Amino acid sequence: MKTIGIIGLGNMGSVIATIAAKHETYPVLLANRTHEKAVNLAEKLNATAVTNRQVFEQANVIFLGVKPNQIQELLEENKNILERRESILLISIAAGVTLEQLELMTDTRHRWIRMMPNTPLQVAEGVISFSLGEKATLQDKEVFLQLLQSGGTVIELPEFQIDAATALAGCGPAFVYIFIEALAEAGVSMGLSREVALQLATQTVKGSASMVGETKEHPAILKEKVCSPGGSTIAGVISLEQTGFRSSVIEATRCAKQRTEELGR
Repeated sequence: MKTIGIIGLGNMGSVIATIAAKHETYPVLLANRTHEKAVNLAEKLNATAVTNRQVFEQANVIFLGVKPNQIQELLEENKNILERRESILLISIAAGVTLEQLELMTDTRHRWIRMMPNTPLQVAEGVISFSLGEKATLQDKEVFLQLLQSGGTVIELPEFQIDAATALAGCGPAFVYIFIEALAEAGVSMGLSREVALQLATQTVKGSASMVGETKEHPAILKEKVCSPGGSTIAGVISLEQTGFRSSVIEATRCAKQRTEELGR
């Protein structure tokens, strides 16, 4: 019997707890700095609110949803428990903190997975990238996939690509939300109501993303199919190119990756 523990119930930790709790065969333990938050979420999910120490004592699969600058302190505080326990699976969501760093923070018998989810997990349309630590087994991978694959797309990557995936998929939703907001604002400026403009912008982005996913055609090809010669769309595309839209997105993602790497130092 696997007992699942989640420490840190921020946006991502709460979503992971919600997904994990769907597997009713696994008891779920929730811990958070503000204990009341753990209690409230546990009531919704039929889970159990406990302390950090109790998670380390009782769970054999533990998600660590704390910030990068908090993870070493958390592990140090519970070092005595980790030293006397048999091998457990620890799963880190801390951006930028490498598997090598994580493995040095704990007894060598414990296994690690490093993961990076994004917020669309809340609507089962998320992306989770992950890498297995040196001690992690195929069974660990199967448990990980079983717990989380209902949240969206799960992609295994070599660890050196995790920071790039974090910048693209982890930070990318914020960039997309800015684009949706800007499209809607454009609609309002042309006389549409805010409600209608946001509905049109949201569905346009959702439908366009589905077209890429379903047709498997390159976005450039799909773009060309919308751009009639001398038409409205190509005029708008030229404006985007002139104002550096494409390069701005690339640079924003590169900056996000650089910051991710800094967080792990």
